[in-house]
Amino acid sequence: MRVALLSPYALSVPGGVQEQVLGMSRELGARGHEVLVVAPDARDASAHDTPATLVRVGRRLALPANGSRAPLTLSPRAARAAERAVAAFAPDVVHLHEPGAPLLAWATLLAHPAASVATFHRAGDGPAVTLTRPLLRRLARGVDLAVAVSEAARRCAEAAYGLRCEVLFNGIEMERYVAVPRERADTVTLLFLGRLEARKGADTAILAVREHNASGGRPWRLVVAGDGPERTRLEALAAHDALVTFVGRVSDDAKRSWLRRSHALLAPATGGESFGLVLLEALASETTVVASDIDGYREAVGPHATLAPPGDPRAWARAIEAALAGETAARVGSAREHARRWSMGALVEAYLERYERLAAAGGRARR
Repeated sequence: MRVALLSPYALSVPGGVQEQVLGMSRELGARGHEVLVVAPDARDASAHDTPATLVRVGRRLALPANGSRAPLTLSPRAARAAERAVAAFAPDVVHLHEPGAPLLAWATLLAHPAASVATFHRAGDGPAVTLTRPLLRRLARGVDLAVAVSEAARRCAEAAYGLRCEVLFNGIEMERYVAVPRERADTVTLLFLGRLEARKGADTAILAVREHNASGGRPWRLVVAGDGPERTRLEALAAHDALVTFVGRVSDDAKRSWLRRSHALLAPATGGESFGLVLLEALASETTVVASDIDGYREAVGPHATLAPPGDPRAWARAIEAALAGETAARVGSAREHARRWSMGALVEAYLERYERLAAAGGRARR
């Protein structure tokens, strides 16, 4: 098949949606399908380790979105260029990720050049959704099949777009997460991985680690991998502690390396997470997970992580200690098998069945 994948977020900035688009492109390409990936950021020249044809259009901007800053384009010219690139590719199916996000996919949605699938990742409401609902519902007319990555994302998409969504999942490229050798230092190493913004809760991880280390127990080292508007405040909170290291934004390869070198991943987000993909990536890496007890995370990991109340450093210190003490080879293996249920191969298999059904019917599967 010929499949066009559209990401409203620039591939040059790491993110969950971008990783899904690239992972799908690699899996589809490995199965012999022809793939076009269209995304913002005309300055991005990276090949992104995919056999797909890459088209990047427009100027990349960082705009507030769902408590984060999204690398989008607001250029109508870029949206038209994206639509022309898709039309020239002549796909059997156009697969749009988070299609209502400004502005890349809008012209393609309105043109509807082929059977279309939309995947919704966002969870939570807010002005960006409520104020644009009439526009989103107009754009939704260009969607033949709607999919959400979690129940939280389904509720958000159905309320915003007026579509009925089925829930699939986010996919993990399982073998990429154990390709890096396991290398653990003698000092317990804990990893925070994510954008440094308030809702990601890195301050909770920092305070929990510093509280534990002040108690005189076996020291913990915290590696903070990511960047964002909270970095200066978080560095001040760490107070030049030698056991709290900020390494900045990391590549996908570096991320996988840190996951294999760490004793546990800490995911202390306060909310707004539709699906805990990074938690499953850690489980796939054979790394213990401590996560906030919130809907998206609880849904992703089930019993295979230690959950702690968001925003409570003392409770987090206890949870981390319990998770480290409770790690066994059997638990690590069981957690990796749990993550395998969300493999990229299984996800692409599910989408291909839907692509073929839509293409055969000429789209409009939901009408």
